[in-house]
Amino acid sequence: MGFGPTNEFDAGGRVIGAFLYESYDIKAPRLLKQREGKYWTLYGCYPRQGGYELRPGYEGVAWSRDGLTWQRAKDAPILAVQDSDCAAWEKDCIYQPWLVEHLGRFFNFYNAANGNTEQTGLAFSTDLLNWMRFPANPVIRNREGGYDANFASDPKVFRDGDHWVMFYFGVGKGGAHVMAAFSRDLVDWTAHPEPLYIAGGNPSGLDKQYAHKISLVYNPKNETFYLYYCACGNRGRGIGLITNKPLPKL
Repeated sequence: MGFGPTNEFDAGGRVIGAFLYESYDIKAPRLLKQREGKYWTLYGCYPRQGGYELRPGYEGVAWSRDGLTWQRAKDAPILAVQDSDCAAWEKDCIYQPWLVEHLGRFFNFYNAANGNTEQTGLAFSTDLLNWMRFPANPVIRNREGGYDANFASDPKVFRDGDHWVMFYFGVGKGGAHVMAAFSRDLVDWTAHPEPLYIAGGNPSGLDKQYAHKISLVYNPKNETFYLYYCACGNRGRGIGLITNKPLPKL
């Protein structure tokens, strides 16, 4: 899925990854789900080329027959800063979505910016094409003096037993950290004040500055969670890994 048409909301680039999955259980494999004979994803996008995440950002929706080649499902953004229900916390830029389906309803968790701060909000849909923002947004807010004082961004939501868990990254106290929040209903969230993983935890300095933007995988063979993250530190930018139990030495 390449650049959108010139002068349109996604002409500057499209970032897919908010797929419709068969299951959102935290231990389930991430298998694409068909709806009406198609695979679906939400995507973040930008109107201009020539830089990184040039504002304002938007979100779109796309479909695919084979999971490899994607096309717009709607020739307009599903979320935009020009929307009548766009609030002050998201007025400058809308970023990447994360899609969850539960009990016939679709939930879009996304981060957005007002100036140099980012928080996480929620929108609802019944058809993947038309979305309504949650009036009490943002659902994950900046906390003054906290590890997410400046950013509460890039949410990833999974079902864990009798509740939901959201992994996100917070920026505060001198770095970007892996954070977690919890919910019973996907709407009311309680964010843990302490990071799941604090930047600088790797003794090599790999993530001295940032530990953020996670991807979670469960391996049933050794009953281990693998949490990959973007690490920024004294070796530049790379991919780090933390697990919930020690791994055998290679």
